[in-house]
Amino acid sequence: MLGEYPIKGRRAAEISASVEQAVAAGELEPGHLLPPMRELADRLGVNPNTVAAAYRTLRERGVIETHGRRGSRVRSKPATTGREQLRVDVPEGVRDVSDGNPDPALLPPLAPAFAEAAAHGDREPVLYGDEAVEPELARLARAGLDADGVPDGPVAVTSGALDAVERVLGAHLRAGDAVAVEDPGWGSLLDLVPALGLRTHPVGVDDEGPLPDDVAAALAAGARALIVTCRAQNPSGAAVSASRARALRAVLREHPDTLLIEDDHGHRFADLPLHPLAGTTLSWAFVRSEAKALGPDLRLAVLTGDALTLDRVRGRQRLGIGWVSRIAQRVVVRLVADGAVDSAAVAARYGRRRGALIEALAERGIAAHGASGMNVWIPVPDETGAVARLLHAGWAVAPGARFRMKSPPGIRITVSRLAEDDIGPLADAVAAALGRAPTRRYV
Repeated sequence: MLGEYPIKGRRAAEISASVEQAVAAGELEPGHLLPPMRELADRLGVNPNTVAAAYRTLRERGVIETHGRRGSRVRSKPATTGREQLRVDVPEGVRDVSDGNPDPALLPPLAPAFAEAAAHGDREPVLYGDEAVEPELARLARAGLDADGVPDGPVAVTSGALDAVERVLGAHLRAGDAVAVEDPGWGSLLDLVPALGLRTHPVGVDDEGPLPDDVAAALAAGARALIVTCRAQNPSGAAVSASRARALRAVLREHPDTLLIEDDHGHRFADLPLHPLAGTTLSWAFVRSEAKALGPDLRLAVLTGDALTLDRVRGRQRLGIGWVSRIAQRVVVRLVADGAVDSAAVAARYGRRRGALIEALAERGIAAHGASGMNVWIPVPDETGAVARLLHAGWAVAPGARFRMKSPPGIRITVSRLAEDDIGPLADAVAAALGRAPTRRYV
């Protein structure tokens, strides 16, 4: 049951740390059944309440899950290990279409903008007590949000979208609360929620976004928050359509106390319009990251929401990091003001690559999804086998296990750096990996 790994400790903190270290090291694998609390207490010579406290800590940390009389098991995706460890090692000579990165050729040069922002900082240094948000960034962000129909609200700046989501969840929820999340969905988010001591409640996704019936069931079952990707959903490319937005708003109006978080990380590279849900519930937050369009290392996102949520987020931020570098904020302002990124052109480039791959796969009898963004999701019957066969054929794809909870197996392909000549050979390789004969030959 537990192999040769002995759980150690006399205090609850020592016992929980022993289990957590074993999970992180791979000595206790996902799904392993832990000893009943009384049995482990007898083995360690401690009070059963001590083991109960240790197990409670492990549940709150997202390491184990408890199923009543069936006992406690290491989670199938424990927060300690993280889904990033499910990456494929890419040997030399293998094309990597697994990483989810933007095309570096479509990112703007940062040096001139940083030089100008730093010079501004030399002339007018930012000091303790100054405003946390660059005024011009707030103005530009608010104008863009207004144009897209996002309700009025204060503006904050965070260190990326995941930082914003974590802060908003922390502002409203407590350990043990359930959060409705997309399945398949963003792997880092699926790790974050249990790491905060929260429970995930998966909701299905199709090309138009989260399924309204699944969302309704999750909220009726007690989920206190819902996280939605507006467009360019990772990994499926889903984008919330106008009709789906109406259906989701109707569900949310039945649950006005739900904390709604929308992630619009695709706003500068997605080729479909935004249909926001914000404002349907009393507590809401809307976040836009600049990472995929301006550069992942900028680590900057703009956050808006209802006044109470933003007040809590900014207050907690002041007690921690204080603010996100105003130099980095000025870089974003300069890049946007100078038109350094032609969003329509970038979106069109990704759209052509994504569409070409989906069409090529369809010609080979393979269904694939990718309504927007830079990823294509391909359902497969045997995920491990498909990944291995594609790696042998010279293509590294992302295993769907990084993005799934209860949804069927699949693989994710990032199209951002595919050239036109890559499409046919890649589609042939996928067809061969799934046991389909290629329809064309390429020279």
